[in-house]
Amino acid sequence: MPLLRPKTLKIIFFLIVVFISQAAYCSNQRFISLSPAATEILFALGLGELIVGDTTFCNYPEQALAVPKVGTFSEANIEKVISLNPDIIFATGLEQAQTVRRLEQVGLKVFVSDPKNLAELMQSIIQIGRLTGKESEAEALVLALQGRIDIIKSKVERIPQDKKPKVFIEIWHDPLMTAGSGSIVDELIALSGGVNIANDTQKPYSRFSAEVAIQRNPDVIILGYMTKDNTKDLVSNRFGWKNINAVRNKRVISDINPDLILRPGPRIVDGLEEIHKRLYYE
Repeated sequence: MPLLRPKTLKIIFFLIVVFISQAAYCSNQRFISLSPAATEILFALGLGELIVGDTTFCNYPEQALAVPKVGTFSEANIEKVISLNPDIIFATGLEQAQTVRRLEQVGLKVFVSDPKNLAELMQSIIQIGRLTGKESEAEALVLALQGRIDIIKSKVERIPQDKKPKVFIEIWHDPLMTAGSGSIVDELIALSGGVNIANDTQKPYSRFSAEVAIQRNPDVIILGYMTKDNTKDLVSNRFGWKNINAVRNKRVISDINPDLILRPGPRIVDGLEEIHKRLYYE
């Protein structure tokens, strides 16, 4: 076996040093997550031990519950965030815009992930992987998630449009709210083989008329929230709703974890699979 040339040995040594340095850098990083979805992504990439702070809404995986809390989803304790000396803070849009501005004003690095669809979610996972030195893990995660999505797509492709059930996703009951065009939930319904009766709404999430819901007569109603009351009775006891197909045929679904369909993290593919199963196999 020929001996390696000194120049080749130097290159190999240099690459080893770079690899060790990058690994040490990554292991010394400190992350704060203000987004439950980002928390799930970080844990899925094997970075849970580097999260030094998250919110009271970060409830998955179970280890996230033990991470020190820096506030709620909509209001972070800026002083506590600063005291934890994070390298990167992961946030989202909506209610967190003001918090993000305040954190950036004091010189902290903030990455905002606010995916509106599955494609943007996959991009966010890759970006988070690059930022944290877990690019290969992120690519593997995206590949696995996309493979599961493609399986559902292949099944749905064979279903004629007129055989697909009409679906109403109820985000909240008082006032009645739903997910429409431009929302990731609307995409989940379509991918799972359903037809969203609120697809023509102008906002991704908005109020919805009870009269219109009755008129459009969904075959399946999915409740995207949990209450102490019997949620199925909550729907069937409404004026005029007992004649809706979903109510008459007992297809009001109230036991899908809302986080699986409303939280843009890796488990949203679990939500897609659950919806498809409920539409066609139950």
